[in-house]
Amino acid sequence: MMSRKSYRDSHFLLLLVALAIIGVINGEYLIGVGSYDMTGPAAEVNMMGYASMEQNSAGVHFRLRARAFIVADQNDQRARFAFVNLDAGMASQLVTVKVLERLRSRYGTLYTKENLAISGIHTHAGPGGYLQYLLYHVTSLGFVQQSFDALVNAIEQSVVQAHENLKPGSVFINTGVVENAGINRSPSAYLLNPAEERARYPANVDKEMTLLKFVDSASGKSIGAFSWYATHGTSMSRDNKLISGDNKGAAARFFEDWFTSTESNSSRSVPTPSNISKLIKKVRSIKATGGKPCDNSTSRSFKARKSDGSQFVGAFCQSNVGDISPNVLGAFCTDSGKPCDFNHSSCHGDVTLCKGRGPGYPDDILSTKIIGERQFNKAVDLFMSATKELTGKVDYRHVYQNFSEIEVELSGKTKVRTCPAALGPGFAAGTTDGPGMFGFQQGDTEINELWKKVRDLLKEPSQFQVECQKPKAVLLSSGEMFEPYAWTPEILPIQILRLGKLIILSVPGELTTMAGRRLREAVKETLLSNGGGEFDDETHVVIAGPTNTYSQYVATFEEYEQQRYEAASTLYGPHTLSAYIQEFNHLALAMAKGRGVLQPADWSPPDLSSKVLRLLADPFPDSLPGGKKFGDIKQDVSEPKGGSFKKGNRPSATFWSANARNDLLTEGTFAAVEKLQGQRWIPVYDDDDFCLYFKWKLDNSSLYTSLATIEWEVPEEASSGVYRLRHFGSSKKAQHYPIEYFTGASSAFTVS
Repeated sequence: MMSRKSYRDSHFLLLLVALAIIGVINGEYLIGVGSYDMTGPAAEVNMMGYASMEQNSAGVHFRLRARAFIVADQNDQRARFAFVNLDAGMASQLVTVKVLERLRSRYGTLYTKENLAISGIHTHAGPGGYLQYLLYHVTSLGFVQQSFDALVNAIEQSVVQAHENLKPGSVFINTGVVENAGINRSPSAYLLNPAEERARYPANVDKEMTLLKFVDSASGKSIGAFSWYATHGTSMSRDNKLISGDNKGAAARFFEDWFTSTESNSSRSVPTPSNISKLIKKVRSIKATGGKPCDNSTSRSFKARKSDGSQFVGAFCQSNVGDISPNVLGAFCTDSGKPCDFNHSSCHGDVTLCKGRGPGYPDDILSTKIIGERQFNKAVDLFMSATKELTGKVDYRHVYQNFSEIEVELSGKTKVRTCPAALGPGFAAGTTDGPGMFGFQQGDTEINELWKKVRDLLKEPSQFQVECQKPKAVLLSSGEMFEPYAWTPEILPIQILRLGKLIILSVPGELTTMAGRRLREAVKETLLSNGGGEFDDETHVVIAGPTNTYSQYVATFEEYEQQRYEAASTLYGPHTLSAYIQEFNHLALAMAKGRGVLQPADWSPPDLSSKVLRLLADPFPDSLPGGKKFGDIKQDVSEPKGGSFKKGNRPSATFWSANARNDLLTEGTFAAVEKLQGQRWIPVYDDDDFCLYFKWKLDNSSLYTSLATIEWEVPEEASSGVYRLRHFGSSKKAQHYPIEYFTGASSAFTVS
């Protein structure tokens, strides 16, 4: 019997086909989507986001991907743009520079800095070391080439896929409210915004999700969906060491799997006989395989889902996320269980005791799943009900601006200016998502003498800087620090993309809720006032950020006064938001008038790749205890009570392995669950699944011997039958020796 959802899906597909036939889906645009594996080093590389020296990668929860869409005008194919969504903390200027070099070699000037946007979902569980400015790779011991290359390659390949897949199609837009997926983590700062302004909004966070649905005109089938919604990628805490796309990466995985299953009307489970008692007897004779050599592409053939460029692409993009936390239960003191101090998010003056709680508290992975599902469920609703088609121009504007010295004209013709970048003591205090250092609190506007001396050893701020940044006390004058190279960016890209009446603002930072509202409203007003009727109240503005580079936070002028974390991390002083509004309005005016943008010749970001520190040592040569082979079992799956695993149980096996930095196994897998079908083993889950974990560590008895634990949380949809766990890896005997690939499987076990 067809389910209600299947019935609705099939009828919606028939409707799209009918609309295509009669010409309602007119295919005004060329559309294409692409997706590629960007998972970085799964061992020994510091994760980007929490700036914790102890948080180094040690396995994979699920893989990271770059997902891209391209839209072009069929009648003027130079009128196009590409948008890439990364399962990464943020975009990187140097990544953008190198991606553009590669695309130029393929397509000439078709894709440039003006019409390529690269945006990060802001997960805090991805490998770091890919940004070029010193402040952002201190904890990763400098630049990490392997992390960087994984991103550049994935972005390039996702754009190539989208470009090669371009075909006539339509884009539909829909919006809706996502409930209980984010709360304001700095509510006391939000309350400083004018009461009449706050009264215009129902909540102190933005709850709206905007979704684009891409439909192939020829078949009427959907090829992808991209959505924007603001909530931090901090469901996984800084104690986590598994690579993860956090809640937005999870939502994307759930969405793509949902679409694939409904489109094919099939399940990933493989049917098997239901006589469990006979199966239990059978599996006791199926022992571990032992380690065996394989080649560098073997793991790809064990992927449960193939990536050939034809798959549906579902992306969950970030927006004005600055003060929005997914830890929706609130922040509590770890010593007393009581709510944290409202103004400072501390406990008895100690920020390290104040931590946010996700909906699955104390289980980070459960919280990630729940927040991911809340976004996924709303996206499905919007996807299924999207009937409003976008039509009109494909356009874009881009400019580089030196944000350390922008003169801003406020209302009343008062002129102010931005400052060289600086961080205040509230930055060191951290947030409820990731508490900072003892001795600092959010809201601090003074620095004790000890920390002033430490600061001055690095760089004493100029008097101009001290005055310019007030009321922020300058803890780190990063905009005046250029040794051994720049600590933070000066030159930032700002960009507007247009698809009919949809306007995407590419912002290189994290705007707070109210900052984002002001920017969206200002740009829309500029377009409506100057567009000659081309724009109207249906013009919809979304913020994509952090996009194209990273420059930390943007708080409102009023929020800046309190100097909580977001304000203390607003690099360019109290008028940073006003500068953004002014410069985006310049771009919006140029777009509305059909004019170009003048770019000062000397304002372009530096390429620091020849200067960056690279202090992370290469992996040690891999070794094994005597008589062992890579891929051999160290600890086999233990038979459970009753002889069979149930849904929700976690069978696991540990293998003698090697350093996961030797090869990233891009578009492959470190782990697989295989199911016995007749005489054949069929892969049914891999390390891109939410239920399968690859955990890496060094053996306690040796600095050079690695262990890999494969752990499978048996999901509800898994059918009864015979299974085993498989591991893939790569080893190096010495620094200049070739990489050797291996695999091994556990003994069989049953699931009932």
